[in-house]
Amino acid sequence: MSGDNDGRGERFLLDAMLGKLTTYLRMCGYDAAYALDRDVEADDELRRIADQEERTLVTRDTDLAARTDGAFSLSARDVETQCDELRAAGVALSLPDRPRRCGRCNGRLEPVEDGVETPDHTPDPTAGVWRCGRCNGYFWKGSHWEDVRRRLG
Repeated sequence: MSGDNDGRGERFLLDAMLGKLTTYLRMCGYDAAYALDRDVEADDELRRIADQEERTLVTRDTDLAARTDGAFSLSARDVETQCDELRAAGVALSLPDRPRRCGRCNGRLEPVEDGVETPDHTPDPTAGVWRCGRCNGYFWKGSHWEDVRRRLG
């Protein structure tokens, strides 16, 4: 896999059945587009987007995967086993030292500088807070981060 600014070169497009897995891939630093974020469910449109954007299609639809070069076909319904299936296919799944992608919208995260005002619900920026350049959401390594780390093994 070639490198990019996030350190995770492979780009994915996940179908409508894989929303939770999309979040996990984003937390691992991957550029992971989600079909429902784009209001797309039709197979032909998913295939077109994957091809046009040079993304690997990830799906639970075996027929769609069979008709799409390089697609990953997953059989599991639960996210932990889906992660195991991706690992078996050669996808590295681990959390980076710092968050790089927004779990909500896939935008890039930038560190919040000390002294910058943040919403009341966020920790002090000196504790490590990042802001999404696309949706303006704030992220930090809280209990959810550790929960995902445990699930990834």
